[in-house]
Order: sequence, then structure tokens, then C-alpha cells
Amino acid sequence: MGLSHLNMALKDFYSVHENHKTKLVLHVRDSKEQVIDAAAAAIDLLKDVEVDAIVGPQKSAQANFVMDLGDRAHVPVISFSATSPSVLSRTQYFVQTALSDDTQVGAIAAIVEAFLWREVVIINEDTDYGNGVIPYLSNALKETARISYRSIIPLSASDDFIEKELYKMMTIQTRVFVVHMSHFLGTRLFLKAKEIGMLSEGYVWIITNGLMDLLSMDSNVIEAMQGVLGVKPRVPQSRRLDFFQNNPNSMIKRDESSIFGLWAYDTMWALAMAAEKVGLETPINNIENISTKNSINLFNFRISQTGPKLLEAMLGTTFEGLSGKFSLLNGRLNPSPFQILNVVGNQGREVAIWTQSSGISKELNENETKNCFSQPKQNFHTIIWPGGSTNVPKGWEFPVSGKKLRIAVPVRGFNQFVKMEIDPHTNTTIFGGFCIEIFRSVISALPYAVRYEFVPFEIADGSTSLSYNDMVCQVSLKEKYDGAVGDITITANRSFYVDFTLPFTEGGVTMVVPITYEDTNSKWTFLKPLSCDLWLTSIAFFLFTGFVVWVLEHRVNTDFRGEKLVSNLARLVMTIWLFVVLILTSSYTASLSARLTVQKLRPTVTDVNELIKMGTTLGTDLDRSLLIS
Repeated sequence: MGLSHLNMALKDFYSVHENHKTKLVLHVRDSKEQVIDAAAAAIDLLKDVEVDAIVGPQKSAQANFVMDLGDRAHVPVISFSATSPSVLSRTQYFVQTALSDDTQVGAIAAIVEAFLWREVVIINEDTDYGNGVIPYLSNALKETARISYRSIIPLSASDDFIEKELYKMMTIQTRVFVVHMSHFLGTRLFLKAKEIGMLSEGYVWIITNGLMDLLSMDSNVIEAMQGVLGVKPRVPQSRRLDFFQNNPNSMIKRDESSIFGLWAYDTMWALAMAAEKVGLETPINNIENISTKNSINLFNFRISQTGPKLLEAMLGTTFEGLSGKFSLLNGRLNPSPFQILNVVGNQGREVAIWTQSSGISKELNENETKNCFSQPKQNFHTIIWPGGSTNVPKGWEFPVSGKKLRIAVPVRGFNQFVKMEIDPHTNTTIFGGFCIEIFRSVISALPYAVRYEFVPFEIADGSTSLSYNDMVCQVSLKEKYDGAVGDITITANRSFYVDFTLPFTEGGVTMVVPITYEDTNSKWTFLKPLSCDLWLTSIAFFLFTGFVVWVLEHRVNTDFRGEKLVSNLARLVMTIWLFVVLILTSSYTASLSARLTVQKLRPTVTDVNELIKMGTTLGTDLDRSLLIS
């Protein structure tokens, strides 16, 4: 599309200006819509062809790279299709002859404000083009609406990914969607949205110029997009434009003449005018070569002497082009009014016009000024909304067809976790407790509205045999309840039927049993620190030690009547005995002190298996919700 308009522009220009001394020559390279291919093409044009201007980096990512190459060689880089604000010139040699995407955000915000929509969902592709306008759009909407959700879809997203994102957005309360995508991804998005019913009554879709300008190129997408609103730069009608579109000898068909094609046409006219102002081609001896010893360096370009002059002449060029008045300010095309179009049939029908000075109006009046910030609905012609309705959608709906979630609440739970009271004045049931407050906090934090109601679930109290397991079972059936909130234990068996949130306390089995106090202090208490076996062992060891000492001493010690020992073996035996006595004495003293001063508390049961063997009833009475099962 762009190349045909460029060739047509040169043909028309030089047929009208036959006496011009200069003539532009196109050297065509295919960038293949890839950054690296665009860079390779630009290097070839700058280094081998030694061009004085580069026209047409089609994508914003390509322009971001190529403009740096142009700055290095002092060659103007002119783009009629890179519209992302992210390509705002970092260099003086980049010229944007297409309207930047940030110029249309005011029109989108005015539409949202006019119909009093308070929340919007933004859908954009994950590219420089898709992400570049989002900060400007957010800033324009902040005074009138809140962005409730932003869906970022990769350019390589599969149909399943797009469908999943759309289903996610169906669960959101907001029904106003602003779409900023390229034609490739946008067509797939709307086909899927139509398929799952998101282009029915109650929905609002607003698309940016990138999609609106390409509607005529895909009829099945237009059929899916009936009722969509879009913004598009307004192209004033003129005899010249009418002749261009209806000329039977033209190499361009009428339905191919999009706004980007008109910008391409005007760009080539402006460049041809600038070339004529600069004059004849610079002699080759005036070209400065910046090649270094490393001649294989890809980035060794010659510095163009014509480029700076051509840029200056281009920036000062003003004329009435096919797309309207062509004039540049700071290297960017001056903003023009925007049409607000409604997709009806096989085309976009104009329903209003937006300008920065007068806001939204039915007819263009550039001299009119805004009286207030509001944009009344009366400034629009009749709009056919998705689903064929002429009634203005309210912009929000209760998700999941307005169904209320029925949340079961165990009535006879612990009051700290779940509490139910009856309001004596209104006779309504009031729920509270830790679990209820957590549930309400989670619901309020969601980016969309969820309607729900608490439904009491009577746990066994003598009049009913229902249990927590019954409640879990009924939730899994999804007939009476959609979920449950309360002091519900997570068990392996229940996990087969329902999903649980993270637990707020550790699970496990704990017994609460009575204790007994043993008061066994008596006159024989001094014997209890040591067991009977230890007493007998100590006495036996005492007698045995004495016998061993006598055996070792009486043969060598004729005076063995006292404490003095002569045999070394006897002394060794006595040393060991003294250590044993010391240990026994310390242990005895500590144990006796504990028995005399500390109460002896013992649980009546130490193992749950003891209760099972005894056939004892497990748990508590029916007035409590804690049961061991």
C-alpha cells in the first residue's frame, strides 16, 4: 500500500511540476516488518546507495532503530506509518508525517465522559506500538473514568490465549473496552469476541485509528464489529481528493486509499518540494567520508551534506495535501480534527467530530469553543450499539449473567471464626467472625463486582444429622451452594471434591483431656527418688565393694582395722565407689526436692488409641462443632 502511494505521488508531482530542476529517485528495500531487516535495509541504503533521505520505517520499533542510523549519517528519516508516541524524536533527523497516537486519546476520553461511563478496560498488544500510547490514554481518562483492568496480548498470542483473556474480561463488571492494536491482532480479537458473545447488547467497544482505518480491508471482521465506535483523523473533502480516489487511470483503488496511504502520498510531495528548495544534488567532492581504518565496520557511513538542508526545507514545507493541511511542528505532523465513527454495515458512519478546541460536536466548527468540560450525548448522531440497540449501554453489568453466589456458612461453628446473629429491628441475619471478614476483604479487593449471599447451614445439634462433610458434599454438587466459608477442616477426603484456600491454622489431632493430681507425700517419701531396683543395686554394690576391699587388704595389711588402705587396687576400687556415691547422692537430692515442692500433674489419657481400645466416646457434646472423625 505505501509503495504504490509513493510512486503515485512522484508521478503526479512531476507531471504537475515539469519545470523542476530536481527529481527524486526511489531506491526500494523490503524491511519485511522486522527490526533487524529494517536496520539491514537502512545500512545498505546509507552505505552503498548513499541516499539523502529514508522514507517509510513502517513500524514504531523499526523507526526507533533506523532514526539512530539516520542521525549518524545526517540523513532525514521520515515515517508516515510509525504512530507510537515512543518514537518521539530522540534525534533531530527523525520526521513523523503521521499523526502520533497520543493525539487521539482526547477524543476517546471525550466519548467516555459524554456517556458517563466510570470504568473502562484497556486492551492493547505487547509491542512498542501497543504500549506507547497507554500512559497518554491513562492520563486522559484519569479525570473521568477509572481503568479497572488492562489486558496486554502478545503479538504471537494463540487463539486459545485470546479466548482465555476474553473470558476473564467477561467476569469483570466493566463493559466498556478500549482496543489499541494492529490490524493483524485486532481482527483475531474481534472474531473471538463475536464468537463468545462479547459483541452483544450491553457491551461498548472503542477502537483507535490503527484498526478503524483498516476496516475496509477485511469484510468478515467488519461483520463481527457491528456497533463498534472508533476514532479516525478527519480528512476534509476536496476536489483533488475526489479526483484522486475516482480517477480511472489511477494505480490505486478507492478502497485502498486509507489515511496511511494519504499520509504517504503527502509525504512524498513534501519531500519533493523540499528537494527543489535545496537545489541540485551536492557534488561528490563535498561529501565527507568518515570511514576509518576498519573498513568492514557496518556503521561507517558518509556524512550527507544535503541531508541537513533537506531536513530544514522539509520542516518548513506547508501545503494542502490529500489528507488535509500538511505542516510540521517539532518534527511531527500537526494534529487535525478526529471523526468518531460507528461501524454500521460495511463502513464506518460518522456520528460526531472531536477537536481539541471545541470538543465533541455533530458538525465541524473550528471557531467554536467548549463551554464546559462535559460532552453531552446530544452532540452525537444516532449510534447503533453492539447487538443492534440504540439505547446507550450503562457501561457495566453484574458478571456471570448477574447470578448471586450462594455461600454456605456453618451455623454452629466457633463464634471467633463464624458468628451469626439476628438483627431484632430488621429481622435480618448478620454474619461475622474471622472467616467472614477474610472473605469480605478478598471480595472487595477484586477488580470487578461479585454478588453473593450467605446461606446458613445447620450443623448437627440433635435435631439434624448434617455434618461438615455433608456441607462439603453439597458445595461440590453446585446445586444449592457455590462455596462455603467457615471453620472447615482440610482433609484428604474432602480435597477430592472441593478446592480449599490456604489454611489459617495448622492441621492435626490434639486431645483435650482431664488431669489428675497425685499427692503421695508420706513418711516413706524419702525412698521414692530412687526406684526399688536402684536401691537394691546400690546396696548390693556397696556390699560387693566392701568385700573386694577386704579381700585385697587383709593379706597385706595386718592392721586392717580402720580406714587406711595399703593396696593400690583397693584404693582404685574405693575411688570408683566414691564417684558412684556422688552421682547417686546428687540424683537423690534433686528428685526428692522435686517431689516435695512440685505438684504431680498427670493426664488421664496420653494416646488416642487408649480411648479407642476403651470404647470411650470421642469428641464433645452436640453443642460444639469440634468432632474427631
